[in-house]
Amino acid sequence: MRPGSSGPAARLLAGLGALVLAGCAALNGASGNFDRPVEVKLIAFNDFHGNLEAPRATIRAPEGGLSPGQEARDVNVPAGGAARFATLVRVLAGRNPNHAIVSAGDMIGASPLVSALFLDEPTIEAMNLIGVDFNAVGNHEFDRGIAELKRKQNGGCERFVVSLEPCRAGHRFEGAKFQYLAANVVDRATGQTIFPAYGIKTFEGVRVGFIGLTLKGTDQIVDPTGIASVEFTDEATVINARAAELRAQGVNAIVVLIHEGGYSKARLNEQGCPGLTGDILPILDKLDATVDVVASAHTHQPYVCNYRGFLLTSAASYGRLITDIDLELDRRSGRVVRKTAVNRVVASEGFGDVTEQAGYALPDREPVMASHVDGYATRVSPFANRRVGTAQATLSSREDAAGQSPLGSILADADLEATKPVGARIAFLNPGSVRAPIEPAADGAVTYGALFRSQPFGNNLVTMTLSGARIQALLEQQWLPTRQQAQILQVSQGFAYAYDVGRPLGSRVVASTMRLDGRPIDPAMDYRVTVNSYMASGGDGFTVLMEGRDKVTGLIDVDAAEAYFAARLPMPSPAAGRITLAR
Repeated sequence: MRPGSSGPAARLLAGLGALVLAGCAALNGASGNFDRPVEVKLIAFNDFHGNLEAPRATIRAPEGGLSPGQEARDVNVPAGGAARFATLVRVLAGRNPNHAIVSAGDMIGASPLVSALFLDEPTIEAMNLIGVDFNAVGNHEFDRGIAELKRKQNGGCERFVVSLEPCRAGHRFEGAKFQYLAANVVDRATGQTIFPAYGIKTFEGVRVGFIGLTLKGTDQIVDPTGIASVEFTDEATVINARAAELRAQGVNAIVVLIHEGGYSKARLNEQGCPGLTGDILPILDKLDATVDVVASAHTHQPYVCNYRGFLLTSAASYGRLITDIDLELDRRSGRVVRKTAVNRVVASEGFGDVTEQAGYALPDREPVMASHVDGYATRVSPFANRRVGTAQATLSSREDAAGQSPLGSILADADLEATKPVGARIAFLNPGSVRAPIEPAADGAVTYGALFRSQPFGNNLVTMTLSGARIQALLEQQWLPTRQQAQILQVSQGFAYAYDVGRPLGSRVVASTMRLDGRPIDPAMDYRVTVNSYMASGGDGFTVLMEGRDKVTGLIDVDAAEAYFAARLPMPSPAAGRITLAR
């Protein structure tokens, strides 16, 4: 039939069309459909860090699964694991077809061996299976540089990392099916963001905007050599500008996915943030009131609260929690009229002396995800299960009041031992490099997998010459005006000093207490000092190390640790007192 024909068939179709339009008018008009809000579910998480297998970690939660308002003490619930995580995501998504699955960054980086050995490709593939929509870049997304991060988005097997081979699992890496968002990461050459600033999803004709970004200080906590081509801009300024762009497009429901966070004294799912502190607060205080939800990250803390009208959330870390957010949107204006959130525990099997808890039922392991994780675990097992040493008890990464941790001290000692042949006398280790305690097996065995979990970055050791005066200047950089918390360096055996936080910035180290093998540090004398390559390039704000002379690059840090453990059976726990508080 020709276009414009008025035959019987055309008249029948026209009649049916009129009926459909009349039906739509009845639904949208007489039945009051416009008065019914659009219900949208957001399934949010953050700081997954490649924890495909259950991370042998817990989350503090009310005993028996009770609400925090009821009389119940808090207990440690074992939690995490991608297969159970995927099941809970599927259950939540099944409750509302209008949903989005979003991450606030650090999906990868500082990952266990099962993901890191394969350049975190297994985690990207796992998130594809889950159906993630958007992931805001976090600082750890930049651990291996901009080019490798773009490969995570786009796929392929091009090699950008010297120490590890891409596509090692034997198939082409297809890249992320979800969209990375980077509203405040600007390419210096083009002036454009390296990924889109925001994404939009439409639910029953109503659009929701998702702005994603990382903390402005990312350049202070990532190896500077991999991010020299980009600039990290002010968070609140960028959010407000992009929110205005969205509103100009008629998008009036705005969600921010930001890799910055805070600290709260609230119990799990206590609806409020008592004692809320952290670097997220100055950002929130500058935000336009049209922002509805801020899904935060970075501090690995769990909280849900209303702050200045913003629904503020964080799902701790390592896939132990999922934030279940429900929104109601006005169908006419597209604005959020109601918003609630709760953190759901991804309960997992017990480990060691940590037992499963009543009231926290374990989700089934989702079969496709379980197969994915188990396949990579099988591939990595010859590396992960290799015995490298022994220990009589857990080697804790928890710092004492002065900032020294047992494991941090051991790893600093390992770095020193490995670099003594090039003259090293002192080793310093940034606390962020110590990611997890080392838990020996029942027979005392320490595996390479456990060692790698504690030190997963693959940094080379760099030995350099610094004067005693510059060593003191380095230690003063543990406190910077841009930091909310001090970064107390772990120090090797033989070196000791005291500090006084009551003194002004720049003069907190008590110079007279600085000792090496019992002798005072001479400000004019040169000393050979070892740090990791991240610190050597000014990472974590330790820019004094960029002045080091006669630099020699050595082993990868985890290899130095392996050799140190192999030579000490069992590994003794070091004594405290290398770092002390001045009284």
